[in-house]
Amino acid sequence: MAFYSKDVDSAFHGAGAKPGLEIWCIEDLRLVPVPKYSHGKFYSGSAYVVLSTSVLKNGPPQHDIHYWMGNDANEVDSALASDRALELDAALGSCTVQYREVQGQETEKFLSYFKPCVIPVEGVYSSQPGNSNGETNQVTLLTCKGDHVVHVKEVPFSRSSLNHNDVFILETASKIFLFSGCNSSIQERAKALEVVQYIKENRHAGNCEVAIIEDGKLVGDSDVGEFWSLFGGYAPIPRDSALAGQQQVDSPVILFWINLQGKLSQIGSDSLDKDMLEKNKCYMLDCGAEVFVWMGRNTSITERKTSISAAEDFLRKHDMSSRTHLTFLTEGLETSMFKSYFNSWPQTAQTKLYDEGREKVAAIFKQQGYEVKELPEEDLQSYINCRGTLKVWQVNGHELSLIPVSEQTKLYSGDCYIVQYTYPGIERDESLFYAWLGHRSVLEDRADAIFHMSAIVDSTRGDPVMAQVTENREPVQFFLIFQTLIVYKGGISAGYKKFIAESGIDDDTYDEKKTALFRVQGTSPENMQAIQVDHVSSSLNSSYCYILQNGTSVFTWIGNLTLSRDHDLLDRMLELINPTWQPISVREGSEPDSFWSSLGGKTEYPREKEMKKFIEDQHLFKFTSTEGDFKVKEIYSFTQDDLTTEDVLVLDCHKEIYVWVGRHSTIKSKQVALNLGLKFLETDILEEELSLETPVYVITEGHEPPFFTCFFEWDPSKANMHGNSFERKLATLKGKTSSGTYGIDMTASQFSFRIQSKET
Repeated sequence: MAFYSKDVDSAFHGAGAKPGLEIWCIEDLRLVPVPKYSHGKFYSGSAYVVLSTSVLKNGPPQHDIHYWMGNDANEVDSALASDRALELDAALGSCTVQYREVQGQETEKFLSYFKPCVIPVEGVYSSQPGNSNGETNQVTLLTCKGDHVVHVKEVPFSRSSLNHNDVFILETASKIFLFSGCNSSIQERAKALEVVQYIKENRHAGNCEVAIIEDGKLVGDSDVGEFWSLFGGYAPIPRDSALAGQQQVDSPVILFWINLQGKLSQIGSDSLDKDMLEKNKCYMLDCGAEVFVWMGRNTSITERKTSISAAEDFLRKHDMSSRTHLTFLTEGLETSMFKSYFNSWPQTAQTKLYDEGREKVAAIFKQQGYEVKELPEEDLQSYINCRGTLKVWQVNGHELSLIPVSEQTKLYSGDCYIVQYTYPGIERDESLFYAWLGHRSVLEDRADAIFHMSAIVDSTRGDPVMAQVTENREPVQFFLIFQTLIVYKGGISAGYKKFIAESGIDDDTYDEKKTALFRVQGTSPENMQAIQVDHVSSSLNSSYCYILQNGTSVFTWIGNLTLSRDHDLLDRMLELINPTWQPISVREGSEPDSFWSSLGGKTEYPREKEMKKFIEDQHLFKFTSTEGDFKVKEIYSFTQDDLTTEDVLVLDCHKEIYVWVGRHSTIKSKQVALNLGLKFLETDILEEELSLETPVYVITEGHEPPFFTCFFEWDPSKANMHGNSFERKLATLKGKTSSGTYGIDMTASQFSFRIQSKET
């Protein structure tokens, strides 16, 4: 392929051609590949280049490059890793985001590749077989911080290193102690237990004991005594604030231009605009805890190397090197965090520039046998049984009216409805509730619909799923449970009638005596809809079929871009709306004058094929709220294990979002959870133009429906575990070693957990 030049290190040839991780280490001033069995094992005296390649649901793959520098790595190796990372970016078409990683301060994205943790090893990496590379079995004290990815850091083996805020692991040759500070969170303790399991399996071949010590519990237990004896005997740990060291001071956001000589010139502060960034220049954005280098599309590799060196020098001079994340962005690849520091960032500035480079990589993927789709078919699979029982209520102020079965597939755009769908699950019947909000419904009816749905859900056994959907934004699952749906214009609720009367708006509620135009859509007889649209010719679209009713005359209009499947749905829908109609079938381009006159005359309408939008990949976020301050944090490389019982999470699928509520979270009301989902839509963290009408599902832990679990490699046994996160991890640790025997002594004051191998 053309994008590997003679200037690119030969070790990178073929890089990025397959999904997954590729790692190289600087050894004797050259790049050497790190074998897969050593991935996640980093030496503090070395520098590495890490490439993560992901196959997205649409289009070419996505690349992230990280260069990792150990605390004991020399400057030459570190600089070489930085240069090689930039060369790899160029080899991949300048379509990557690059991150500088410093030992002990790694980004969460980087750590997510190596779950449960990265524990650097003393010494220097050697590609020669049989080299022990400096590993020892000395007593080691580690801190573990983080609730979804864990920052593991070695601290001096001293009582003074302990505190009440963190979780510590004390590793000896024959035993591992877990010490939990009294102010540490349950989630952190649970993640630390994963690290204990990792150390036991990878450093002790499973042959060790594990003891769990709680801060402040001083009963006469041998494990407690043994733990403190390693520190020379027990002594109280000084009391400190639970928030000590966590306060952050807001720093001004400063934009610098980096000239060809690497000199920084400030050009703006705080109030920044996208127009300040020129294509032929490089810039540095100093945000305090994070620094970005933005490289214009028209800059050379030499200019980019100069800019990266200038940014690294800036961090060193200001003593920010070890505590500041440094990210390198090429024009067109800006992260949502970077864009958030600018007053305005054109939404139309999508990744066309990105695609120029990614198309080259896509070609390689195809050569390797991987399927790369530019416009994939939408996933229309139903993950639940769609032959269940459907109930529909119309909302009329504070009253609900149950709609007869024969009429429940007919909705009005000016009204709101509550839908209950009950279907057979694996062990029990499951219920799914929707509040459907018509596009022209009034705010009072919308609020009443949410209130009524929440009340019904709260009184229904089994923790059913509930969702808010708006007309024209319905998820596929909604259409599949109805199978056939007709949406009429207008409304019959008192609130809607009052609104149009007070506003002086003509009542266009469907009436067989009036002119009406229906767009027919869907994919099969189990998923078809007729939507009444404005009866004007601009409502037509060559990609659809239509039914036009004008008094006693009925036309069916067949767009030139429709398929035989669409024609079949047209016939079926015509029969459902009114089986007595005898339509006149016309094809696009051969319409009689009476057809156009019924639509008020012929005007322009969309005639090109309706393009499918790219299917976005999912993102998982954790909600945090402190004194009303709403925040979310993305969880990278997420798995089912990230659904922590103490948390409230949101799975962003772009077309719909799912708010997942853990059993031990502080959120006890589904309506509160729904409001969090709506707040998430307003925030639009990823700046992906999320509509405020995006469907929002609320799901309770232990009652996840298949159309949610399909986004994970789902293990039902994990979803049905009891206890908090720590207790669950303890139970999992117990169950993983089937070759061992266990003793668990749980008192009010402490846990003690021992593992003995059968070999002993």
